[in-house]
Amino acid sequence: MAAKKPVIKFLRLNSDATLPKYAHDDDAAFDISSVISQTIKKGEIKTFLTGLASEIPNGWYVSIRDRSGLAVNFGLHVLAGVIDAGYRGEWKMTLVNLSKKSYKITKGERIAQGILLPSPQAKIVEVNKLSDSKRGEKGFGSTGRK
Repeated sequence: MAAKKPVIKFLRLNSDATLPKYAHDDDAAFDISSVISQTIKKGEIKTFLTGLASEIPNGWYVSIRDRSGLAVNFGLHVLAGVIDAGYRGEWKMTLVNLSKKSYKITKGERIAQGILLPSPQAKIVEVNKLSDSKRGEKGFGSTGRK
């Protein structure tokens, strides 16, 4: 028996808004589209409206991610990537153009993708000392390149 799928409810705030959808049955992420057209110049950060608000089930959140084709081919990267269950405002996708060329986003273009993930809340506790581990304080690059 298949597990019951969580439901994300969407409200169209703009009649031109495209509901998110999975491109393939086995995709982990659903595509999110822009409801506006605008150019994002090299090095620029811009926010794109989606024309959608949502109701995400309690205990879940949506992680906003790059669309791989836009990232690899055009240098577009998504910023500010969490939509919490309690948020009811318009979904806005903030992108940065890391390429050397401007890129024009057109209305209806898929600009980001979302992954619905569980979000258990942790108990936050202050301590005077942390336990030892094999890794310790070794960070960036500490495991080498190969």
